[in-house]
Amino acid sequence: MARKPTNPTSRTLARAFGFTRLIVALGVFSALAFSLALFIAAIVQAYHTIGDAFRDLGEPETTKHLLVAAVEQADTLLVGVALLIIALGLQGLFVGRLQNVPEWLQVASFDDLKQKLLGVVVTALAVNFFAVALEWTGGSDILVYGVAIAAVILAVGVYSSVLGRLHSASAQAGSERVDVDAHP
Repeated sequence: MARKPTNPTSRTLARAFGFTRLIVALGVFSALAFSLALFIAAIVQAYHTIGDAFRDLGEPETTKHLLVAAVEQADTLLVGVALLIIALGLQGLFVGRLQNVPEWLQVASFDDLKQKLLGVVVTALAVNFFAVALEWTGGSDILVYGVAIAAVILAVGVYSSVLGRLHSASAQAGSERVDVDAHP
């Protein structure tokens, strides 16, 4: 059981840190709300798009419209998933662990949360480019857009690789420290 701070300054700091947990909890709630709104919007959009497509099913333009709508829905769902990962990760790191969360969604550190989010961001960028490519009608502007997205994905990949190496190096240094402490 945690001891209560004895001096007034410690109590004030303890209250301030307790307040930051409330701020993070509000951020978690807002990310969950946006995630839920995006999932509902994607479902409603799919319902309307598929309903409208049944009237003209079999026509080439309808098929292309369905394909573009499906990719755009995937993009919307990926952003919703990213917000869900952020909400669950922040909850686990700052407020308290959640029960019944799949193992792959367990977040052990802020770096772990960033790695999970980066994977979703790269996928969302690729899906977004695919949606733009499907609607592309010609010209070289798509090449510039594709190179820009590729540069961002490359930068994210390099950052993720460096982050992973730093994380594994610090974990290895921590385990070596434990070994040194265990063997005097």
